[in-house]
Amino acid sequence: MLHTPDDEIPTRTELAAFISDLHQDYLQRGDDWENHNLDRFLAALAAWVGNSDAWYQNFGKELPANGDWTFFARALRAATAYE
Repeated sequence: MLHTPDDEIPTRTELAAFISDLHQDYLQRGDDWENHNLDRFLAALAAWVGNSDAWYQNFGKELPANGDWTFFARALRAATAYE
């Protein structure tokens, strides 16, 4: 089940499940995704992260001031080689 923008993902286990769900969605309907290849996906991810304060504002939420950005960066880098 894919989460909505209002869902909170408070644990690492739930984040892993979310990513797994996202992967399954891609396998089932990836051709329908706007960013359906790695090049476009990473470009969109970088753009969204850079402008995420506007997204949070649009949803009436506050950008997490102390988000673990290093964990996210390490996870992305690790995924380039992790089997």
